[in-house]
Amino acid sequence: MIKVYIASPYTLGDVAVNVKRQIDVADQLMNLGFAPFAPLYSHFQHMVHPRPYQDWIKIDLEWVKSCDCILRLEGDSSGADGEVEYAKQLGLPVFYDIKVLERRYNQNQ
Repeated sequence: MIKVYIASPYTLGDVAVNVKRQIDVADQLMNLGFAPFAPLYSHFQHMVHPRPYQDWIKIDLEWVKSCDCILRLEGDSSGADGEVEYAKQLGLPVFYDIKVLERRYNQNQ
């Protein structure tokens, strides 16, 4: 399975809406046959065991290295922008449209 890291806004705007959006996209990717990684699941971990922002960034970048590509959802986010830049440094493809990502990997065909 193609592992897709989802990079998207978290703190700008409504955090709950941002988390739900990423989970919805993760579900959509699963339905298309991908193995998504939704780093905003850490929102729930952070609720129970808060950690400094830099801890989450460090962990997220480790997951970026483990994925085959990045799906960047729209919206302002310095964290998601940093994940995209890191992915590019690693030579990972970055997609801004789930349909383009699906076509690239010919899922469900």
